Amino acid sequence: MKTTVDLLRIGDKATITNVDLDKIPLKLLEMGCLPDNDLEVIQIAPLGDPIYLNVNNGSHLAIRKETAREIEVEIHEK
Repeated sequence: MKTTVDLLRIGDKATITNVDLDKIPLKLLEMGCLPDNDLEVIQIAPLGDPIYLNVNNGSHLAIRKETAREIEVEIHEK
């Protein structure tokens, strides 16, 4: 099932399928937010922003919800 990172819940694991290169900061791309990389949602702030992720290359990222909407993923089945 395809969705975006902002719709994931804590503990969800997914594979990045597409990113909008015009809307994603270069730093996030350098830290592993690239297609075919896996990620896991570690924590979500109480008001839903930011979202804390663990990307499969060992990077831990906190991204804003508006940025998370630009990262398409395919959720791993539990």
